[in-house]
Amino acid sequence: MNCFKALFVGIGSIAKRHIRNLHSILEERNIDCHIDAFRSSSDDVPEGVENVFTDIAKVPDDYDAVFITNPTEKHLGTLKLFHNKGKDFFIEKPVVSLHQIDEASEFVLKKDVVYYVACPLRYNAVIQYIKENIDPADVISVRSISSSYLPDWRTGQDYRQTYSAHKELGGGVSIDLIHEWDYLTYLFGWPENVKCFIGKISHLEINSDDYAIYIASYSDKIAELHLDYFGRKTIREIELLTAEDTIVGDLVNNRITFLSTDKVIDFNELRDDYQKREISGFLDMVIGKIPVENGFDHGLRVLKLTQGRC
Repeated sequence: MNCFKALFVGIGSIAKRHIRNLHSILEERNIDCHIDAFRSSSDDVPEGVENVFTDIAKVPDDYDAVFITNPTEKHLGTLKLFHNKGKDFFIEKPVVSLHQIDEASEFVLKKDVVYYVACPLRYNAVIQYIKENIDPADVISVRSISSSYLPDWRTGQDYRQTYSAHKELGGGVSIDLIHEWDYLTYLFGWPENVKCFIGKISHLEINSDDYAIYIASYSDKIAELHLDYFGRKTIREIELLTAEDTIVGDLVNNRITFLSTDKVIDFNELRDDYQKREISGFLDMVIGKIPVENGFDHGLRVLKLTQGRC
């Protein structure tokens, strides 16, 4: 491949990060990069983008990949609209909104096409260490938590105006923090049963759910998951209980602690490090080096799991 040609539909903060990382990775691979964007306005062309289209009729149909990075509510419609514009697809999480699951399940996917659903925490050093070094059969119990304060998520933005605050736009902590269920299935597979409590309990001015609590059972272990929008100190951890140790993976500070021995492994990486690994992994899927682990159907199944549906 001499040049990788990509189209981004939606140019928010995550798209800009992907564009920056895509340029960097392709440069490292000695591959030229051509990136276009589709949006409602051609004003303010983001750095790294060559052309901005506002009329779909003018969008070429020879892209190596189309990145669907607009609001969740628009993902399915965008995929249908741009299905003939690219060879492969990168779809931001969640794959679709909850009310679109049945419609998305009936969408006809093309053969031999990559439909990758974003799951960057799989590429986090903590999760990768657990995947490569800890036998799932040794784990008796799992406790996972992601707790943070929604008004602090996006600097300079009124949290009440973001999609996270609005259920009708695909917001709500149960699907906004779908990362946790994704990495749990990545590490331990699919649970046999799930019980959940999902709702709103805080004083945040939102109409979406601000807590989601789950208990899941496997044939050989139990898992607990806590998600919320109202924790004033950010916590993102996975705790593994084995017969010999309790192992704590801290995804905020990028370290693993073995409590029985006080052994600590610091990975000292930044968010861009694992985000770049994700983009690199996607490129490897596109050129056929590795299979697609988190495809369209998998993304739908994880989305169902966020609502307690195995």
